[in-house]
Amino acid sequence: MEHITLLIGIVIVTALVFDFTNGFHDTANAMATTISTGALGPRVAVAMSAVLNLVGAFLSVEVAKTISGGIIDEGSGIRPEVIFAGLVGAILWNLVTWLAGLPSSSSHALFGGLIGATVVSVGMDGVNGEAVVMKVLIPAVAAPIVAGIATVAATRLTYRLANDRAAEDTAKGYRAGQIASAALVSLAHGTNDAQKTMGVITLALVTGGVIAPDSDPPMWVIVSAGLAIALGTYLGGWRIIRTMGKGITDIQPPQGFAAQTGAATVILASSHIGFALSTTQVCSGAVMGAGIGRKGGVVRWSTAGRMIVAWALTLPAAGLVAAGAALLAGQGNGGVAAVAVLAVAGCGVIWVLSRRKPVDASNVNAPGTESAEPVGVVTAAVRSVAPPPAGKTPAPASAADGAAGTDAPDATPAVSAARASSESAPAPAAAGTRSSS
Repeated sequence: MEHITLLIGIVIVTALVFDFTNGFHDTANAMATTISTGALGPRVAVAMSAVLNLVGAFLSVEVAKTISGGIIDEGSGIRPEVIFAGLVGAILWNLVTWLAGLPSSSSHALFGGLIGATVVSVGMDGVNGEAVVMKVLIPAVAAPIVAGIATVAATRLTYRLANDRAAEDTAKGYRAGQIASAALVSLAHGTNDAQKTMGVITLALVTGGVIAPDSDPPMWVIVSAGLAIALGTYLGGWRIIRTMGKGITDIQPPQGFAAQTGAATVILASSHIGFALSTTQVCSGAVMGAGIGRKGGVVRWSTAGRMIVAWALTLPAAGLVAAGAALLAGQGNGGVAAVAVLAVAGCGVIWVLSRRKPVDASNVNAPGTESAEPVGVVTAAVRSVAPPPAGKTPAPASAADGAAGTDAPDATPAVSAARASSESAPAPAAAGTRSSS
């Protein structure tokens, strides 16, 4: 490490900051459903996820090699300041979507940032187009669809197997299953996302002449990346946890178990073959599949639509920010310093804005935080082909689709009695709905 220059040191620190934001941005992937169903308390859940993210970072380096020697051409003449600019673009997009409570892809923010900075600095020849298509774009489209379809089938099978059992009899088993599957997702997240930062740091070391091209990440890189993502995970991205756990659909324990198991399977398979897919998109697709797979359950398509728009914008948005940062950083040491100052200022503004309506472990599951939306064409169509089970009252058309959780076939007698009591009581004069962002 004695040959590491100041600029490469700045790139390494920036990469670890990105890894930290990746951790709290993606905590929801593993723990949102577990927290929303009450299988684990918020603090316990994020602590467990942090430990398993750290463990997962040591299981493989295939994704890291895809980043360091696959998407960006190591021999194209890119310099460490280009990687620095790409990381700045990824960090700022991560924080913007965190502020909005949108589970966008940290991975695609990183890819977009690196690609945008590289194109501005050395041209299209610096980007391996085939690797981008085969290992980024195709998995981006296919992974959430595969995870969603698998979770639809798993959810329906789970309910079918427990159809003749009382909810009280299955509650303990589902809780244990959710904890185990959440642990598996956390482990899978560490094997995939922590490696992306390892790949970026390795790429910086190669471009700076510290290590040879095609080298595996050094052990100190693996350890530091694992610790950074674990620390970010422990702090918890509560805004995105709320959206994933309560904003897409009303998750019941059987659905949470099915969604997490399906997502973990897809992520681990992709890590094994070196696909640097978005764990956020996989887990979001699985949660939507869980909503569709439960009879009477309905996905909140307005929230899902905002998420999909954010997914589509992530690559170009991060790329544009990184391209501007690369142009400025290319002016020399003064340009690099200016990019650093602007990045810190941008992060500070976002943090100040987040304090206006803070979301933390104490209110992430607060009643009334579900997203409200009217029943639209898609929701009505889903309900027409998958009506609630006999004897259950469908959600009111004027309420949020999230109220479809009251149609769940696993509703306990206590919940049913409470519902009957509320239906016989006079309706309040007005009801307010809190934002879930």
